[in-house]
Amino acid sequence: MKTVKIGFVGCGAISGIYLENITKRFKEIEIIGVCDLIRERAENAVKKYNIPKLYNDMHELFADPEVDIVLNITRPYEHYDVSMAALRAGKHVYSEKPLAASLKEGREIKALAAEKGLMLGGAPDTFLGAGIQTCRKLIDEGAIGTIVGCAGFMICHGHETWHPDPEFYYKYGGGPMFDMGPYYLTALVNLCGCVSDVSAMTKISFPQRLITSQPHNGEIVDVDVPTLYAGNMRFESGAIGTLYTTFDVHYPGQARLEVYGSEGTLYVPDPNGFGGPIKLFKPGEGMKDIELAFDYPENSRALGLADMAKALQTGRVYRANSDMTFHVLEIMEGFATSGEERREVKIESRFERTPIMNPAMEHGVLDA
Repeated sequence: MKTVKIGFVGCGAISGIYLENITKRFKEIEIIGVCDLIRERAENAVKKYNIPKLYNDMHELFADPEVDIVLNITRPYEHYDVSMAALRAGKHVYSEKPLAASLKEGREIKALAAEKGLMLGGAPDTFLGAGIQTCRKLIDEGAIGTIVGCAGFMICHGHETWHPDPEFYYKYGGGPMFDMGPYYLTALVNLCGCVSDVSAMTKISFPQRLITSQPHNGEIVDVDVPTLYAGNMRFESGAIGTLYTTFDVHYPGQARLEVYGSEGTLYVPDPNGFGGPIKLFKPGEGMKDIELAFDYPENSRALGLADMAKALQTGRVYRANSDMTFHVLEIMEGFATSGEERREVKIESRFERTPIMNPAMEHGVLDA
């Protein structure tokens, strides 16, 4: 079976792990070429990873008949233009999270992919890692009984003290919900099912941010999007969940994600990672550490892309698909709308949970 060739749009901060994993971990995909608005970034990627082609711009990449899938890892507010242009050129697309910066944009991207019969997948793919997959297996097997509720907490004080280009986190398409919410919500909908209604309170705690990281040290950013979300979800099953995300709080702990059942509680690993510790609490049995039952406990970004590429070759369903990423996008925009309009918002979209991963797969090769 031939490898599926990936055209790489965007060589910014997150690109490094994609470049590493596609060139060294996943055996059924390869990078045929890259481009970036800052040409030096693309040149460095070509040199370091021995990539065959350096495109002058994304349109040259889209015109290359060797490109099977376009990997869109631009900034969130750029996802729409890049994905739409790639789809119009007849390319399958896999996008970094979120699918788009707004529900309207996401709906248009999804509709164009459907119209052209093209595959549209996207991050996060952390739910395919050993941690969330093990939790999915436990829940499906009834380890905690019927799901009653869930809760997630992503608490930090933003990116301006360490990120080299933090401004976009506080602009259209940014904020803690659209930045980190996809990890939590993707995990939760894969564990608990579809969301039917949401409500939220939101705020901007600090209207301006002072950047102290290089190379923008001393610059002030105006905050255009909410930086604190306290959101509630009603799942189609009747379970009730909460998700608290903020860039406003000094907090010493790590992210938390918990699923509550009629017979116990499951402590889920940080959904921003692929592995992590799992704990199961049941009355009369106490707290137990659970061993990971699947592969990919390490940072395996591009796992969802590799899974989509295998589906392109075999015709099977792919797991990180646009039904899921669109559902997550609608939930996030629902939170924002609820916070602004002070009302409950109905979620219209639905998706089918895809099969769990095959634990017997050869590492770097996806199941057929």
